[in-house]
Amino acid sequence: MTALHLRATVLPDGAQRDLWIADGRISLEPVAGAETVFGGGYVLPGLVDAHCHVGIGTRGPVELDEAVTQAETDRDAGTLLIRDCGAPIDTRPLQQRDDLPRIIRAGKHLARPKRYIPKLSDDLDDEQDLPAAVAEQAAYGDGWIKLVGDWIDRSVGDLAPLWSDEVLAEAIDTAHRLGARVTAHVFGEDALPGLINAGIDCIEHGTGLTDETVELMAARGTALVPTLVNVENFPGFAAAATKYPDYATHMNALYERADSTVAKAIEAGIPVYAGTDAGGGIPHGVLADEVAALHRVGMSTEQALGAASWGAREWLGWSSLEHGALADLVCYDADPRKDLDVLRAPSRILLGGKVF
Repeated sequence: MTALHLRATVLPDGAQRDLWIADGRISLEPVAGAETVFGGGYVLPGLVDAHCHVGIGTRGPVELDEAVTQAETDRDAGTLLIRDCGAPIDTRPLQQRDDLPRIIRAGKHLARPKRYIPKLSDDLDDEQDLPAAVAEQAAYGDGWIKLVGDWIDRSVGDLAPLWSDEVLAEAIDTAHRLGARVTAHVFGEDALPGLINAGIDCIEHGTGLTDETVELMAARGTALVPTLVNVENFPGFAAAATKYPDYATHMNALYERADSTVAKAIEAGIPVYAGTDAGGGIPHGVLADEVAALHRVGMSTEQALGAASWGAREWLGWSSLEHGALADLVCYDADPRKDLDVLRAPSRILLGGKVF
């Protein structure tokens, strides 16, 4: 592999530096004969979509070749690390390819019968089976477990939790003993206290956060991935729920206060990361929209960039621009700290030292 050289302003430190790439890794020491492939602009650690579904399409599970296309779309937008937040197909073959983003798999969603989107989850008839199912997914995935924390309960006509507090505590403890972290889909209010008190590591969406659960998450260090680009679909969910007026009213109320809810989480110091919920109704390659949304609700431009780059990488246990790190970089001609729209037009994308 040809050695490469870049000279640019490197974020987050903002200093102009030289970077060399040899054998797919970053070197902070000169490499003889390196070809300069970028100079004069800005370099970020590869972007991170912390809530993405490679393997889900508009009609449910997709074939592997379509999953490849999804991953390529994310890569070409600068997303080089994906926390795949639940997939019904086995995407491990994609991890063997050096032309696709790094994928951290959460395995399959764990839900109850008729309490999630059809064909996407492993549905447990008895909630007491959850700890065993968590152990199975811990062995199958890459260190993350995805629970469905709440969904519409047609018997009550509104969002409701899927699991008892006791079962959640046992399941999350099981995951932690096996070295895995746990996250959960949660739209409403009622499922949050049980999940947070059980020691869950992250909440997805979190539109039902209250002052009390914001304080609880902040105290426990629970992370939040709000997927604001997906929250824009809530009015559509409500309009389609003609048989369930209480659910429709609830979803519209959650939508109306979503920005202020996430703003409170940010202000409280909850770790917040950028995730699109791509897959199904959300197209891939729209991470820049989520970064802009995080800025809209109160993050500085630099905080929003970190939530989708160096900060998210640290949270997920991946390196950034250190000597010896994998050369997963995104280059821009202009400063994205001054204008987040710059994220929409990468000048160079390097994945494992290969230029795309």
